Amino acid sequence: MKNRVLLIIALSSFLCCMLQGQQNTNKPEREQWFMDLGFGMFIHWSMDSQVGAVISHSMAGASNDYLDRFINDLPKTFNPKNFDPDEWAILAKLAGMKYVVFTSKHHSGFCMWDTKTTDFSIMNTPYGKDIMKEILDAFRKQGIAIGLYYSPEDFHYFYKHNIPLGRLQDPQHFPASNPGLMAYDKAQLKELFTNYGKIDIFFIDGPEQGIKEYAWELQPDIVVTRGQMQTPEQRLPNAPVVGPWESCYTMGTDWQYKPTNDPHKSGLEIINTLIEIRAKGGNFLLNIGPKPNGEIQIEQEALLREIALWNMVNGEAIYNTRAWETTREGDIWFTRAKEGNTVYALIPAGTEWRYGSRKEFVFRTLEGTERTKVSILGYASELVEYRAGMDAKIYTSNTPIGLVISAVNGHRLYTDNQWPNPVTLKIENVNYKPLMGSAGRRSNIDGAQ
Repeated sequence: MKNRVLLIIALSSFLCCMLQGQQNTNKPEREQWFMDLGFGMFIHWSMDSQVGAVISHSMAGASNDYLDRFINDLPKTFNPKNFDPDEWAILAKLAGMKYVVFTSKHHSGFCMWDTKTTDFSIMNTPYGKDIMKEILDAFRKQGIAIGLYYSPEDFHYFYKHNIPLGRLQDPQHFPASNPGLMAYDKAQLKELFTNYGKIDIFFIDGPEQGIKEYAWELQPDIVVTRGQMQTPEQRLPNAPVVGPWESCYTMGTDWQYKPTNDPHKSGLEIINTLIEIRAKGGNFLLNIGPKPNGEIQIEQEALLREIALWNMVNGEAIYNTRAWETTREGDIWFTRAKEGNTVYALIPAGTEWRYGSRKEFVFRTLEGTERTKVSILGYASELVEYRAGMDAKIYTSNTPIGLVISAVNGHRLYTDNQWPNPVTLKIENVNYKPLMGSAGRRSNIDGAQ
């Protein structure tokens, strides 16, 4: 019965939008623009970061006394005095992030902008300023596309209207079946999409019926990600997905600031995730959870700077690229340039391909031509520092078993020469060479999932 009710809600919303003539999809050219971006920064931040709790969800199922403290006490002490949005934006730009998605309102209902719809907002804290506007202004200055996360569900609204606090467990949790909630959400969306300039990306974390259509009505060029395309969290599809998609990952174990029990991923893990996502044609939305005082955690800043160095060298293989016919051979992943016949082979280095050493590769799914040219991104392949007379040139040969490339890993990025992260071969004017018995395009070989 419950599933039937939800189906009726969805169908009713869809028919209503059609009758009103509202846009009900992203514009194709805007989706292509989104796919070009490749890498973005997710920011989960709200006033409950002060106690290191999971963002918003601690309210679900909580007792009334807990909810009273959460709603009435936490805003009184939220004052991020060390907040510097320009520093955040510059760090994102250095890391190669082309867009940002900021939590304007998470499920708790606490608004991080100057809203007239509720007192449960950043304006009623000791900070008392429109923190979202400061963030958007800073990221725009760095040329970074602007995205907003928004939850149509609102625990504060539920609390005030005696609706059980939870997610998608009651028809009243769905704006399409709760006219009061829909009106409340639309009033907030009107503020977000008329008072803050152009918004490029909209991430709807909850029931999207009626919400995304209203967003497109207010800003027709907006790209709706969650609510319109696949946006898996902490996981990847096994194979490339047709069309745009986006995978969202934390650096540690939680989205919001978690001061304890929160081991972080290594830079190599994050970079390898970025590579795999782009090889499969998706976008990578990597999260930071700022501290309640407004600083980015030192662990997360350090990881972003490691990614920044890698992207400074290898970014050409990440941006304006698409999935190649073969996603990988063994542990080497491929991307392709959006235009032309250029393929990028992203190769594990570190102990597998040490600094100053030569290595040979046979690419069984690549076929060279008379015009094939191979280079290493960021490295001229002429000299290896302090090694007189060493031949660092790249050699290539087109053979019946595939394209053979011999190259030296000679770009010195760390003092101790122990740079652990992948190296990229740029292979221009190359063709796809199907394997004998291959099932066709975009196949994975050598144990790929």
